[in-house]
Amino acid sequence: MRRVFLLLFLLLVATAVWVPSLHLWFRPSDVEALVPVLAARQRGQVSQVGGPERAMLRHLNPEWDLMARTFSALAFANLALREPERKAEHLAVVDALVSRTLEDERRGPEFFLLPYGHGRPLEDPQGRSLFIEGELALMLAARQWVEPREDWAPLLRERVDRIVAQIERSPILAAESYPDQGWTFCNTMALAAVRISDALDGRDHSALRARWVASAREHLVDARTGLLVAEFTYQGRTLDGPEGSTLWLAAHMLQLVDADFAREQYERARRELVGELWGFAWAGEWPEAAPKSVADVDSGPTIPLVNVNAGSSGLAFVAAGAFEDTALMEGLLTSLNFAAFPVRDDTGLRFAAGNALSDAVLLYSLTQGPLWRQVQFARKMEAAR
Repeated sequence: MRRVFLLLFLLLVATAVWVPSLHLWFRPSDVEALVPVLAARQRGQVSQVGGPERAMLRHLNPEWDLMARTFSALAFANLALREPERKAEHLAVVDALVSRTLEDERRGPEFFLLPYGHGRPLEDPQGRSLFIEGELALMLAARQWVEPREDWAPLLRERVDRIVAQIERSPILAAESYPDQGWTFCNTMALAAVRISDALDGRDHSALRARWVASAREHLVDARTGLLVAEFTYQGRTLDGPEGSTLWLAAHMLQLVDADFAREQYERARRELVGELWGFAWAGEWPEAAPKSVADVDSGPTIPLVNVNAGSSGLAFVAAGAFEDTALMEGLLTSLNFAAFPVRDDTGLRFAAGNALSDAVLLYSLTQGPLWRQVQFARKMEAAR
């Protein structure tokens, strides 16, 4: 019996030593080394936007198809700025993504929207889905920033004009993505696109951006947590409270809208949603003070007890990179290597537990910086003059 107790004691001691050091096996030794292998596979996938992998993504959620294109386009725009000697190669990827998306948009909004949005008019009779408008505007704006194309300049300007008009017509300065349904995710992305467009053509929508933030603080901030809600009606009634899969992206986009508000939202979200233990990091979808009982297709499942949510954890990469939170980025990458099963082959790197969208989000997270910094610097130079 004493031997059994001794063995159990030794097992507990071994476990206590081994478990806290488990992360060492999965911690990335060179984060920058991930970029070329992730980019290689996504570059190869551009010609297969209509292929079986994207067909599966569209089957799960057609919105994810558009989002994957946007994150890939942003990533390769940043790569073009980071690696000017390969600019033409990187811009070829962006051009292919934008061209295909403009072509698919002509099939009608249903191509990128979930079925519940089909056939119903928006509350704004002159409006279009801000989800589609904002994603394409940001893709075009990023491309034009790196190297303007004369034929796409009017397309960007026209789209920005529609976005601005639609936001202005909204009772709370927040436009719809679906009938009577607005998303903070889409509004912040659209406003970031407007900011880049302004830096390109010299227009100034700073007053609109300031009014949007003021209205958001009044209508779209959850009183319990101080965090932006995810979803709301045309009149501003909250449909879904704060969600990590919205907040991380919104905080990043808000860096081009109101840097102080962006930082505030990031720090609040980090306190409310991030878990860290033994070198691993993850993010939950909902704050404890504002929980949601039923997951939706965007949020995905949450692992109970530890409150790990794949959608929120995935987009936390974007925010960690945007706010230069190296500790969180390293912890998230360690968890990714542990749980998402990285696969390296002759096409590059992918994660078996993810999909084309999650791979695109990760590549953007690791490449972001140049575009946002240049736009912010350009505005400061204008103000100085």
